[in-house]
Amino acid sequence: MVKKNLLLFIWVWLLISKTNYGQVKDSNNKSIVFYNVENLFDTIDDPDTFDEDYTLEGRYNYSNRDYQEKIDKTAKVLSEIGYSGSKNKPILIGLAEVENRGVLKDLIHSKKLQNIHYEIIHKDSPDLRGIDVALIYQPFSFSPVFYEFLELKLWNDLGERIYTRDILYVHGVLDTDEIHLFVNHWPSRRGGKIKSQPKRLKAAYLVNKKVNEILIENPVAKILILGDFNDDPFDPSINEVLSLNKTNGEKAEPIFFNPMGQMFKKGMNTLAYRDGINLFDQILVSKSLLKSSGLTDGYHFLRAGIYNPMYLIHNKGRFAGYPKRSFNRQKYSGGYSDHFPVFVELSK
Repeated sequence: MVKKNLLLFIWVWLLISKTNYGQVKDSNNKSIVFYNVENLFDTIDDPDTFDEDYTLEGRYNYSNRDYQEKIDKTAKVLSEIGYSGSKNKPILIGLAEVENRGVLKDLIHSKKLQNIHYEIIHKDSPDLRGIDVALIYQPFSFSPVFYEFLELKLWNDLGERIYTRDILYVHGVLDTDEIHLFVNHWPSRRGGKIKSQPKRLKAAYLVNKKVNEILIENPVAKILILGDFNDDPFDPSINEVLSLNKTNGEKAEPIFFNPMGQMFKKGMNTLAYRDGINLFDQILVSKSLLKSSGLTDGYHFLRAGIYNPMYLIHNKGRFAGYPKRSFNRQKYSGGYSDHFPVFVELSK
């Protein structure tokens, strides 16, 4: 166990300065981020969801002070992602595991983010735990044209409905570029990877269906698919369905590039569990965003990265090398998240 933890720590340590592709500093570059913020809950008991653990009387003895610390630490991370490269705060941030619009308001009005004037796209999902996806954006650079929440309908072996997170689709304009984004938090691996895999495959096909609708109207649409997929880059839901845009087994030319594929091959990770590493958090970009596409107008993909500075990582003990999570065992532990955030940078 000690040897495995040490090896994992060494892997992460080596990634600190190498995770980002390139160090191009350009104030015209735009960062797009995804972050699973690990149960960003307020302390108010919602009678319609299972959020009792995140109250003062609940499992984690979660206080208002803890909540404010969680907000401030999340804001710190978001304020720093991509800044070393572009000197800009992220333009678009996809979030997973937020409880409601109230916590998003507290987040964007926090000390580290209040001067950026982010705006919110969010809707309460049917997830029984009450966790949702959302998008926050800088309105002076990005203007939403249309958005909708795609409902992922699942059933168990008894024919009972499984309630999970919606998938957020946003169509907007980044400066003068039309951009399409999907913010995802796919079903977990509860019950085992293989048994739960059909749920994530169904989520992938739901995204594909919307992508194909977009491509019918504009074959060179600029599309980004970001999220916590609960699958790694080479699992079927990502590699065989989403990246290749396969529908019902039909062969198709790949229209997406997944920069996290090469990162995963090199041992990079966004989370760790029982001494295994995963890269569930990914951002896929349509090939129309690559320079090689031949499209010269507007933004193109410059680089991708995993944001994992030392303060986000346990550096000793049993969990050395793991993300420094907020909740551990029976208490709020004062960390940041059990996931590292990921980002892509676009340039003109």
